[in-house]
Amino acid sequence: MESKFFSSTLGYAPGAGLPSPSSLEPGMVIDRFQLEEKLHVGGMAHLWRVSEVNHAGDSRLHLIMKVPRIKGGEDPATIVGFEVEQMIMPMLTGPHVPKFIAKGDFTRQPYIVMERIEGHSLRPRLDHAPLALDEVIEIGSRVATALHELHRQHLVHLDIKPSNIMFRPDGTAVLVDFGLSRHDFLPDLLEEEFTLPMGTGPYMSPEQVQFVRNDPRSDLFALGVMLYHFTTGERPFGSPDSVRGLRRRLWMEPVPPRALRADCPPWLQEVILKCLEVKPERRYQSAAQLALDLQDPTQVALTRRAEKLQKSGAIRNFKRWFFALGAEPGQAVAKASDQVERSPIIMAAVDVDNASSELLEQLRETVRRIVLTEPGARLACVSVMRTARIGMDDLVDHAGQSRHVKQLVGLKHWARPISKSLNLDEGRLTFHVLEAPDAAAAIIDFARRNQADHIVMGARGNSGLRRYLGSVSSQVVAESDCSVTVVRAASAPAEPPG
Repeated sequence: MESKFFSSTLGYAPGAGLPSPSSLEPGMVIDRFQLEEKLHVGGMAHLWRVSEVNHAGDSRLHLIMKVPRIKGGEDPATIVGFEVEQMIMPMLTGPHVPKFIAKGDFTRQPYIVMERIEGHSLRPRLDHAPLALDEVIEIGSRVATALHELHRQHLVHLDIKPSNIMFRPDGTAVLVDFGLSRHDFLPDLLEEEFTLPMGTGPYMSPEQVQFVRNDPRSDLFALGVMLYHFTTGERPFGSPDSVRGLRRRLWMEPVPPRALRADCPPWLQEVILKCLEVKPERRYQSAAQLALDLQDPTQVALTRRAEKLQKSGAIRNFKRWFFALGAEPGQAVAKASDQVERSPIIMAAVDVDNASSELLEQLRETVRRIVLTEPGARLACVSVMRTARIGMDDLVDHAGQSRHVKQLVGLKHWARPISKSLNLDEGRLTFHVLEAPDAAAAIIDFARRNQADHIVMGARGNSGLRRYLGSVSSQVVAESDCSVTVVRAASAPAEPPG
């Protein structure tokens, strides 16, 4: 049983005299929505399948109504959390959240009507943990992508757990239940009205235990707890049912996943334990950076975390406990979106085989200047190895060397001066050789999948060649979701960002 932590000292009792969820019956119409079938009875709310009835008598299916459980003041957190969700849901857009339709206020009948996600919840997979490693990695990558999109919309979820994650039929992760969430531009009713930590016990971050509610890296901690559980079959910090139990995660380390599961690779343990660091500044700094590592494990920089096979000894635990006594949380971010903006992914698209030395140098200097202004940036260096659309490709050159490896070496050679001048550690600099027949499409797809914030690339210098082959840079500028800077050789000015 997962424990939620709230204060219950307010005696808050709005909505007196309203119909309780248990009195609702199929066929009833609330405002313009007809109740069809009760789908779920939860501790905080009931869920109904509903249809929207317009003046012509037609209905729109695939909607769900959430009705809070109101117990006459016994559980004020239910009411306040529902108010929070009613405020937040209209602010969110995109495929990673249910589409908001309507809401009803507490003076008549409180409810939220939203899109019904036709896919499945992640909760049943807990019963089958430990899962296959490929599935664990896929879950982590998809959820991290969804989290990054919500963080960009100024939201910290603060209750990430399997039951609050669904998947559309196409595999897109959808986050639900925003009753404990914090939005940059909305009042935080929970912080204003309650005096206990907010969250679900096993998944709460150390800073949530210390009453910090606006750091998006809290969601990455919760995702780390999920990945640990799906990998090992155990929870890293158990299921505490008291604030004292929650505070143990400020100094107690989890058992390393490889000690519980022999086939867990070192890189995955590195990722999981990095998510579970006590101090947010030692975790991944954005969900996009986490997703990038999960999608390309060869680029994960291994540290001592990767090799651990047992917990720290008693002396180290005592030191951690001593320093955690009365410890105050570190400096929190001002807004959720600030942390995302401080941790962008810069993508350098480099044609190492065909670009002139002048263009490669100009591109390198442009990338260096951009990364220099973004101290928390991750630089992903990407090159495209063109493959045939039809038929077999020659995977080795005339000397018998792997074309892929040769291109990877060339990409690393190009980036070496940037790494040296900026002192980039391995975790902030990664290399990716994409094999594809269409360079522009490969660059656009990589940027989109990995939530890149800025693409920097070179343009062909020969106008005749551009006319004959088409402009890769023009296609990237036209179709990318992020900013694009196109660089020309030193003799010509750089094109402005797209």
